[in-house]
This record gives sequence, structure tokens and C-alpha cells, in this order.
Amino acid sequence: MNITTKPHYGIRALIEIAKAPDGEGVLQKDIALNQELPNKYLDHIIRELKVADLISNRGRKKSGYILSKPASEITVYAIYRAFEPELCLVSCVDCKCECTRAVLQCPTQPLWQELNKRMIQFMQVVSLQDIIDGKDFSLIRLHDNVETEKVELIEA
Repeated sequence: MNITTKPHYGIRALIEIAKAPDGEGVLQKDIALNQELPNKYLDHIIRELKVADLISNRGRKKSGYILSKPASEITVYAIYRAFEPELCLVSCVDCKCECTRAVLQCPTQPLWQELNKRMIQFMQVVSLQDIIDGKDFSLIRLHDNVETEKVELIEA
């Protein structure tokens, strides 16, 4: 599995926007310059972040971008989903998959399903603010019960 550059660059662009003083928009050219991102490729990133309602224009044209909600409310998974479909480590984890081995009780399917769930949950509990604050992600522990809707954090 490989995360594409879009979510990666999207996080970097959002960090740049989040670090701006309250109410001040950040221009795309400044994001590109400060994060060393190609401006033309950043056009696509910005457009998808706007469609996902993660950023908006501060006001009139050329006023820069601001976060649509606080950085603490923007999860890594929301950023990922702005660019990619539902996370699916292997095709048999996808509910739409027609895996013939699943019918035969494939012994590896539960492994991939559990890993997929835990990766999604991890991405759902890490916020943009956590990244900005330099949180130690190795301390995050998910409960063993991955079926619960709300994931709680256990920090060692």
C-alpha cells in the first residue's frame, strides 16, 4: 500500500494554512513556496480541499485560504478522503469485492479487515492540530474493540 502524494501534499498545505494568524488567508503561491510544492500540482490539491470543505477563500479573490473549521477538528482521515476513496488495503477488504476465496473462508481475510479498520481508526483520531503540535504518535493506542463507533485514545 502506498499513500499517494495528494493526501501527503494536502496535509502539508493545510499545515501552512493552519499556521497563519487567525483570520489571515494564505495565498497559494506562499503555500507552494513555503512547503516546496509545485504550484501547478497544488492547484489540484487546493481544489479538492475546497470541495471537501476543509478550506475556503477568506473573502474576495486573491485573499488567500483559511481552514473551514479548527485544525483540531480536521482528521487525517478526512484529509485522506478528500483525495482518495475509502481506504482498502487489499481488494478482499472492500465490501464491493467479488472474492471467491472469501466464500471458502480465506484465512487471511480477517487479518486484512482488522488491519484496515485499525488504520482507518488511527487516521480518524489524529488531527491536523496533533501534527502541528508535534504529538508523539507512537503513544496512541486504540482499544481492542474496534467495532465501537467512537474510538478512544489511550496514551502511554
